[in-house]
Amino acid sequence: MKKLDFWYEFASTYSYLTAMRIGPLAKAAGVEVNWRPFLLGPIFKAQGMETSPFNLYPLKGSYMWRDLTRWSELLELPKFVQPSRFPQNTISASRIALALDDKARPDFTREVYVAEFTKDKDIGDAATLFEVLKKLGHDPEALIAKSVEQPIKDKLRANTEEAMKLGIFGAPDFVTEDGELFWGNDRLEQALAWAKKQAA
Repeated sequence: MKKLDFWYEFASTYSYLTAMRIGPLAKAAGVEVNWRPFLLGPIFKAQGMETSPFNLYPLKGSYMWRDLTRWSELLELPKFVQPSRFPQNTISASRIALALDDKARPDFTREVYVAEFTKDKDIGDAATLFEVLKKLGHDPEALIAKSVEQPIKDKLRANTEEAMKLGIFGAPDFVTEDGELFWGNDRLEQALAWAKKQAA
């Protein structure tokens, strides 16, 4: 199968939309998706920003929240709820995602996004992540313990460094096997089409 790297940040509103719709679209296109969590914080800092651009530019932020409501209705997702705190601390969720195997990572990712953007849960809180893992039938204690081991910490750091080298500056992003970079939820279909036409 053709392959596509899906780079996402748990604090990213548009990564949430992509996570909720990429599965069926990729399957229909015959494209295998590699879910790649990373941290935007270091990337923003390298650009001279201490927080999300949606916080730095209020008009842009206001538009984004309304856009997310429209998108959620269009995709027939649960009612979108603007988080009380934005952006949230996503280090623990990202590490747990990497502690899971490739098959389990998508379901965990989607459930974390649902908790964050439809239930206003704090995904930086261990209790929220414990609840998500338990709901999915995992051993929360074991996975949370694994997520703070050095190999997982190193893996998240490596993902973030790789994202920077790829020229990623926001999320979500899609990178095809030939290195083509696409940015934004609205570029998902274009990225899948590009991935599909690549030689195996």
